[in-house]
Amino acid sequence: MTFSVRTPTSVALACNALALPRAVARSALMIGALLLATLATPAAAADPKGTWLTEDGRSRIAIGSCGGALCGSISWLREPNDPATGKPKLDANNADADKRNRPLLGVPIVLNMKPSGKPEQWAGSVYNAQDGKTYTGYITMQGASSLKLEGCALGGLVCKAQTWRRIN
Repeated sequence: MTFSVRTPTSVALACNALALPRAVARSALMIGALLLATLATPAAAADPKGTWLTEDGRSRIAIGSCGGALCGSISWLREPNDPATGKPKLDANNADADKRNRPLLGVPIVLNMKPSGKPEQWAGSVYNAQDGKTYTGYITMQGASSLKLEGCALGGLVCKAQTWRRIN
């Protein structure tokens, strides 16, 4: 019996030598394309739609789309009933006398907020049920789980702000 040992030819060696760099180059090209696609994709902006706990923790505001804007209403109150009457709290301070007998739960307080032109900021109006007045308002996202709500008077000379925390 005769055994023969096959040795690769010089052509086969050359092809094998080229195969490894091609595979490496192909992998590098795919990784580069993925990185480029990732960089070209804009970062997802924080979305103010959801339910928010107010700074004092006494109420929750549900913010959602309304037409081409954002609106929000009171969706929960820590103390929904008036301690004196035992009945649901009312929008008693509203400047519009016709609205003073409506329940506070469900009252819209974030009104007609539209993108302001600044990153992650919306501008519109804010209703303050504590004094019954409507102010120029701004929502500014502070990450995905926090927003700053500002109400301003006198053309923006006097502003008050609260930080709300997302609960869903």
